[in-house]
Amino acid sequence: MAALASRLPHLRCQRQLANVQLAQMPRKPTSPRVFLRTISQSSTGTADPTPTTLVEAGQIPYQGITHARTVPATPSYFSREPQFNDLYIRISNLLTRYHHLPTVPPGEAPVVPWTKLDEMRSQMGERIKASHYAKVMQAAKRLNLIEPTLRPGEVKMALQEFSRDINPFLNMPRPITIDKFGRAVGVGKRKESTARAFVVEGTGEVLINGKALHEVFGRVHDRESALWALTATERLDKYNVWALVEGGGTTGQAEALTLAVAKALIAHEPALKTALRKAGCITRDPRTVERKKHGHVKARKMPAWVKR
Repeated sequence: MAALASRLPHLRCQRQLANVQLAQMPRKPTSPRVFLRTISQSSTGTADPTPTTLVEAGQIPYQGITHARTVPATPSYFSREPQFNDLYIRISNLLTRYHHLPTVPPGEAPVVPWTKLDEMRSQMGERIKASHYAKVMQAAKRLNLIEPTLRPGEVKMALQEFSRDINPFLNMPRPITIDKFGRAVGVGKRKESTARAFVVEGTGEVLINGKALHEVFGRVHDRESALWALTATERLDKYNVWALVEGGGTTGQAEALTLAVAKALIAHEPALKTALRKAGCITRDPRTVERKKHGHVKARKMPAWVKR
């Protein structure tokens, strides 16, 4: 046992020396083993583990690309109104390209039945804003003023997108008739006000929204404006008026009522149209309040300029 114990340190030293020699020996570099799985499209369902298949399966596309996404077909893809925005871009580019061509007066331009806002919304399936629709129509109407003989073909094709399939010459106003109760209904508008007047032969009674005339209009001028059609033709005591007014202020409602009563009065007596036209009762007043601008105190008033 003493002899065996004396040999153990010697054996331990030889093992350590062998481990050091193995660590110092050069090793051949080994390539990492890649295991690829291929899917065979044959009916038997067996895979073909040939080297060519393994190489082709290892060719992964888009190597080195960290971020990738699908490019939209149109730059307006992410906008709220992509189709309408593309239409606006096309019509603006045409106006920029052909604005130098000679134009004709608005009365001599070709008559186009323009597409309404609701129709354009239903065609494109988008919730188009009224302000955006107004900008596009302004550009389209400007292109329509170009001389027809000098108008390019692409402008004609672009304007066809804004026209309806109707004959504008057959679009006649509907005549006002008298119903079985002897009433004629006239509609008038002024500023933001709308009025609907029912005129029937009677003794001169006037009701507006179920109230008397003096209760609705406190100013004498508004009362005279509301019944100016009857006053100008001397028919105050011959007809009764029952009206519904809404929107705007008292002045706008009174002037809207003037147009409504005049239209209904013409249905009863067509011969009064000339007198009502001279009195200014059957002409729609298009004037409205001018909007306030950014940086202005009011529509046109500017802040006081101070040098220092």
